[in-house]
Amino acid sequence: MSEPRGSETTTQPLTVIEKAPEPPPPAAEEGTDGRSDRFWSVRRVPAGIVALLLLVVAAAFLYDIAAVRAHRPAMRWRRELAAQLSTRPLDDTWVLVGAGVAAALGLWLFVLAVTPGLRSLLPMRRPHTDVRAGLRRDAAAMVLRDRAMEIAGVRAVRVRLRRRKADVRAVSHFRDLDDVRADLDSTLKDAIRGLGLTRPPALTLHVARPGRKG
Repeated sequence: MSEPRGSETTTQPLTVIEKAPEPPPPAAEEGTDGRSDRFWSVRRVPAGIVALLLLVVAAAFLYDIAAVRAHRPAMRWRRELAAQLSTRPLDDTWVLVGAGVAAALGLWLFVLAVTPGLRSLLPMRRPHTDVRAGLRRDAAAMVLRDRAMEIAGVRAVRVRLRRRKADVRAVSHFRDLDDVRADLDSTLKDAIRGLGLTRPPALTLHVARPGRKG
C-alpha cells in the first residue's frame, strides 16, 4: 500500500508596497516686527457708541427736515445752533473747546482704527499657516512665576510680563544670591522659549534678600 502524500505548501514572495513619504508640514512662520502678527480687537464698545451717536444725530436732523418740508417751523435747537454759529467768532472760547473735543474724538477713533489692540493676548508661533494661537499675558506670567518658585532658595516671585520684556523680581532667603540668580536665569529662559511665543520677551531678573522687619 502506498502512503497518502501530504499536501504540499508553496511559499510565494510577498509584494512589499512602500508608502510614499508624506510632504513635510509647512514651516512655522517666525514672528516679524510687523503688527500683522498680533490679534486685532473687534472693538464692539467704541463702534457701538459711535453708531448710536450717529443714529441719534441723523434721526434728529431727519425729523427736523421732515418738519420743515411739512411747513412747520424748524426745531428750536437747530435755530439756536444756526444763530450761534453765525454770530460767534472763530476765536471764541466755546468754539475752540468744541473744535478741541471734536479733534480729540477723531484722533481717538483714528488710533483705534490703526492699532490692533488686545495687548493682553500674546501671539504664538504658527506651525501651520491656517492655525493661529495666542497666550494670555497673565497666564504666561503665572507659568514663569511657578517655574521660578521651583528654584531652591526662592521665597517670593513677582513677574511683570510686557509685550517685549519680562521683569522678574525674586526674593531669596537662603543660598548665595549669585547661585540663585544663575538658576533663575537658566530656568526662566527655558520657560520663555517653552511658551512658544512669536516674539519671546527679553528677561530682566532681579534677586534680593527679604527686607528686615521692624
